Amino acid sequence: MVDGPGLRERKKLETRRVLWQAAVRLFDERGYDQVSIAEIAAAANVSKMTVFNYYATKEDLVFGPMEEHIEDFARVILTRPPGTGVVAALREHFLELLANRDPVSGLNDLPQIRALQLLMLRTPTLQPRARMFFHRSEEAITAALRKETDELTARIAAGQIMTVRSTLMQTNVEQLCKGRTIDEVYPEAIAATNRAFDLLEHGLAAL
Repeated sequence: MVDGPGLRERKKLETRRVLWQAAVRLFDERGYDQVSIAEIAAAANVSKMTVFNYYATKEDLVFGPMEEHIEDFARVILTRPPGTGVVAALREHFLELLANRDPVSGLNDLPQIRALQLLMLRTPTLQPRARMFFHRSEEAITAALRKETDELTARIAAGQIMTVRSTLMQTNVEQLCKGRTIDEVYPEAIAATNRAFDLLEHGLAAL
């Protein structure tokens, strides 16, 4: 039997969660640029230094959870079953994200997730960090593809894959922001995903 996290680790995870929730609530209420680290600390009933112990910058409070998924697509490529094409594996993976209502798919209506997604889309000062996330994800995909094709093909394919990923996610977020329910959007999201990956498969037939 494998023991779960110890008490100290659970406390750290809880503190991290409380800080993140406080930050997202304040960002949603007042806007990212109008909230200070000191105000986040006060809302979470901790010291300012405690915030920095868990999040090195204010941007980390926004992008920390998102950046845990930087290598997701690269991992799918590297661990796909023998005989399965790259596009087929990524299509299946994204359809699973949709079915599970994973925030990474954009099809998630939890208030804090929605607030965070809108924040990233609508806050100009966060755009450089968002671009960095996509650049790092693209680099990870390029490295994975480089194991089975040439450098130029790997880079072009990675760029197209990331465009599909970001477009599908953003489309789902935008539809939910119009007040539509997940159940309403889900069939359209599946159709859009299949269409996008059909186009990708046509362009990347060699993979």
